[in-house]
Amino acid sequence: MSYDLIVIGSGPGGYVAAIRAAQLGLKTAIVERDNLGGICLNWGCIPTKALLKSAQVFEYLNHAADYGIKVNGGEADFGAIVKRSRDVADGMSKGIAFLMKKNKIDIIAGTGKVKPGKKVEVTADGKSTVYDAKHILLAVGARSRALPNLPQDGKKIIGYREAMTLPSLPKSMVVVGSGAIGSEFAYFYATMGTKVTLVEFMPSIVPVEDAEVSKQLERSFKKAGMTVMTESSVESVDTKGNNCKVKIKTKKGEETVECDVVLSAVGIQANLENVGLEEVGIATDKGKILTNAFYQTNIPGYYAIGDCVGGQALAHVASAEGIICVEKIAGHSPEALDYNNIPGCTYCQPEIASVGYTEAKAKEAGYEIKVGKFPFSASGKASAAGAKDGFVKLIFDAKYGELLGAHMIGANVTEMIAEIVAARKLEITGHELIKTVHPHPTMSEAVMEAAAAAYGEVIHM
Repeated sequence: MSYDLIVIGSGPGGYVAAIRAAQLGLKTAIVERDNLGGICLNWGCIPTKALLKSAQVFEYLNHAADYGIKVNGGEADFGAIVKRSRDVADGMSKGIAFLMKKNKIDIIAGTGKVKPGKKVEVTADGKSTVYDAKHILLAVGARSRALPNLPQDGKKIIGYREAMTLPSLPKSMVVVGSGAIGSEFAYFYATMGTKVTLVEFMPSIVPVEDAEVSKQLERSFKKAGMTVMTESSVESVDTKGNNCKVKIKTKKGEETVECDVVLSAVGIQANLENVGLEEVGIATDKGKILTNAFYQTNIPGYYAIGDCVGGQALAHVASAEGIICVEKIAGHSPEALDYNNIPGCTYCQPEIASVGYTEAKAKEAGYEIKVGKFPFSASGKASAAGAKDGFVKLIFDAKYGELLGAHMIGANVTEMIAEIVAARKLEITGHELIKTVHPHPTMSEAVMEAAAAAYGEVIHM
């Protein structure tokens, strides 16, 4: 019943931390109240990508003639699409169970709660057991944020979890919030044939992205038949009748949109309730657990990572934090995470990928900048693939040539952004990137061309 490390939560932060701890020789246990893999594997990253792949295949079928192929109709079996997504998630969760066994990590099923004196109480089936550990790591994650004027009932007003398992394809949907979750579901349902209205409070959709990326995505979404409403807010939803009557406040006044389902995608909130923080005395601020650069809380022996602490709420961030945290616990000297070199990806079509400063943020930070942009309409590979929407935009410090940020929108750009993350980690300059030979024909050539454009050396534009 005693461990070197107990991890509470088996999402991409928790399970990765547990595996790294086991590799470093720590006797480790992981506590999970639901399915191994957490939200990411079961209700987030992985199953949504399975849904989006089905949407992409359906889109290809509907546009097969553009590629010289005749297809006698394509019909989407929504139930089968959802089942495939769930099967993919189940398979991944079983894979985590295998990794736990392989690394000799004990799985403790139940709801974990930290106690004073470096103890964890786990409750399952009405029974509680207390475990001791030298170190306790909270990786409790987050859930869909609920707004007072958008109370989720799981049927007419839903969160991302219900959006993955609807019993049938709705004819119409209002998506509230255009971040990664909202934009991905808006694309999925619009591609499946649902009439989608996307509502965003900020002046542009995907508001954390570079302004030019936001404009391009809005154009692409509108071209796909979606209604996009920016600088707008949902004031109330009347669910009394068969449909939802959504009252939306816009710049021009109020209007009412009727739909079958409202999807609330207005962000997440950390799962801080009932995990023992107050009893132990662990400090929080603005709904997040406070930690230092190596994820130690204010109480020695208690740590926290992932969506329940500050920083970007992304699976790969949680994993990186978990590794850094346990390496520090094991006596190593890991480098603190650079939160300005974290890639962000949105998997609608066209995809979005970005890292570092936007053009506006670079100017706000006082940099004199050079900006290079290369459109996929000038890319041979993009033309051959029939995916000419979008561009690569790079931002450099004019004085030293430092690569400050990269912003991509287009087909498969989520697979291209890691090059930029590595380049920034290695402090590559604009001229070095120009001289890095990229394979032809590829979408990734646009990175080299965008760098060349910043310095007046672009060839294919």
